[in-house]
Amino acid sequence: MSGSVRRFLPVAAVVVLAFGCGPGSKGYRVTGRVTFKGQPVPVGKIYFTPDASKGNTGPTGYADIKDGAYDTSVAGGMGFVGGPVVIEIEGFDPNAKAEPDKNDKSGEVLIKSLFPRYDLAAELPKAASTKDVDVPADAVNRQPAKTKVHVGP
Repeated sequence: MSGSVRRFLPVAAVVVLAFGCGPGSKGYRVTGRVTFKGQPVPVGKIYFTPDASKGNTGPTGYADIKDGAYDTSVAGGMGFVGGPVVIEIEGFDPNAKAEPDKNDKSGEVLIKSLFPRYDLAAELPKAASTKDVDVPADAVNRQPAKTKVHVGP
């Protein structure tokens, strides 16, 4: 073996060990539907944060919601490691007239939220899965948690 090949093999072994087997760097695929008041959430984001209070760790999975559907394997998404999770949902109405914040001088106008960030605890398998979520009507009255931090978009 040449010297360069011998140096490459240990590096390749470290890369394989760092990323491991199983779900890979993109995690397990999660797909599903998200509704609010029985209607598909038109636009939003869903996050799958490992529930550290139950001993689960790893990166947060996420996906865009479009017309009530999401898929973590689509561009812009990231799969989940499986196990206990806190699911967080943001839903928006792209057709509602939004007004700029009077204190914001940037000129940006944000899309109107359908409800404050909604979260629930769940258990997902360590395999590809489907998880449908119906955000209850009373979610508009809930206060979102202020301590959540997301990795990724």
